[in-house]
Amino acid sequence: MAYTRAHPSPRYRALLEQYARMHVEGESRLGIPAEQTFPGSSLPAHIARIKKLIETTGARTLLDYGSGKGMQYRPQKILVDGRHVADGIAEYWDVDEVRCFDPGYAPHSELPKDRFDGVVCTDVLEHCPEEDLPWILDEIFGYAKRFVYLNVACFPARKHLPSGENAHVTVRPPEWWRELIGAHATVQWELNAAVVP
Repeated sequence: MAYTRAHPSPRYRALLEQYARMHVEGESRLGIPAEQTFPGSSLPAHIARIKKLIETTGARTLLDYGSGKGMQYRPQKILVDGRHVADGIAEYWDVDEVRCFDPGYAPHSELPKDRFDGVVCTDVLEHCPEEDLPWILDEIFGYAKRFVYLNVACFPARKHLPSGENAHVTVRPPEWWRELIGAHATVQWELNAAVVP
C-alpha cells in the first residue's frame, strides 16, 4: 500500500503520538525535561552549509520541516571563526522568512499552505517509518522552489520513545538515503549523512 499525508501508515500515527507526548513530558529514560526535548538543537551545526545554498540559489524564504520546538530561531549570538556575525540564525542567513513545521509539536503542527525557496530538514527522516518516507520526501520537495538541505543520522539515537523503542526508527547507510532521496528530488539538494554520533 502506498501511504500519504492523508493516509499515513499506522506506525507513523503511533510514532507521531509518542513524539507529541515527548514534547509535553520530556524523555524520561535520560531525564530530559520537556522544554529540552526536541528543541531544534541539531540545526546550528549545519547553518554555514545552508547559508551557502541560500546564497547560491538566492533563497529568501525557508521552511524548517521537522523543526521541533523551533528554539534554534530564538535570538542568540552567531559566531563564525570566533567573531560575532549575527544575533540569530535568520539574520545570519539574511532571509525574509523562516517557517517552522513539526507535526509532533502543536504550535508548529499546521501544514504550510505556501511553497518556500528552500526547505531544511535536520534530524527528522530517521525518526520516520521507512514505509512513509516516499510521501514525506515528496512533501518536502513539494514545498521547495530552489533547494532542499537534509541531514540524517545513520546510527541509533540516545533518546528512546515512551514505548522503549529507539527514537531513530529508520537506521540505514548513507548510500541507501542518497538513492531514496535522489528518486524524489525535484530541485537542487544536499545530504549530510552522519555515520557516527
